[in-house]
Formats: sequence, structure tokens, C-alpha cells
Amino acid sequence: MMLPRHEEVLRIRKQYPAGTRVELVKMDDPQAPPIGTKGTVRGVDDIGSIMVAWDNGCGLSVAFGVDACRKVVE
Repeated sequence: MMLPRHEEVLRIRKQYPAGTRVELVKMDDPQAPPIGTKGTVRGVDDIGSIMVAWDNGCGLSVAFGVDACRKVVE
């Protein structure tokens, strides 16, 4: 697993502050919500994972360097 540098974590936190709406692009997890599921960012942890409250009730984080999401404007 690739861990981000502290500066990268700060950049992710600035790009995805709590309350940001996102859409799942890719997640490498058998329990992942479907691609396209939207959710609200709860925060970014110390290893750069974006913690998301998905609209379908799932709570899986978007893992740095593995998964992907994008901001959405609603």
C-alpha cells in the first residue's frame, strides 16, 4: 500500500473538505457501493483516505492510491 506524504494529505483535505459531495468512480472492494453512487465527505484521515457517508448507507472510505471519486455539483 502506498502511503502519501504529509503534504499530499493536506492537499487532499483542502480539495475534499467535509461536506463536499462526491461520486464514486472506482473502488477495489467487494463491499463497495455501485460505481456512480454519490455521498458526502466526512473528512480525510491521516493516510489520505477520503471518508464518505454514501447515500446508500455504506461507510467505506475512498482509499488513497487505490480508489477514486470525483466532486459533483448538485
